[in-house]
Amino acid sequence: MSTAQPMVSCPQCKKSAPWDTQNAFRPFCCERCKMIDLGKWANEEFRIEQAPDLNDFLDSASHPSLTQ
Repeated sequence: MSTAQPMVSCPQCKKSAPWDTQNAFRPFCCERCKMIDLGKWANEEFRIEQAPDLNDFLDSASHPSLTQ
């Protein structure tokens, strides 16, 4: 009994690509699509928006009033 190899749609070009260990670029179909996606993140075309939190910028150990 053989099982069908799972296929996914490449997030970049929408081409069908195998989802297995033989595809080193999964979920992308190839290195080119993977690098295009990485470039979009680097150019901030993709981003996860969130309001800045003051605690992310201050060390709470040096500002004990912030930990109360």
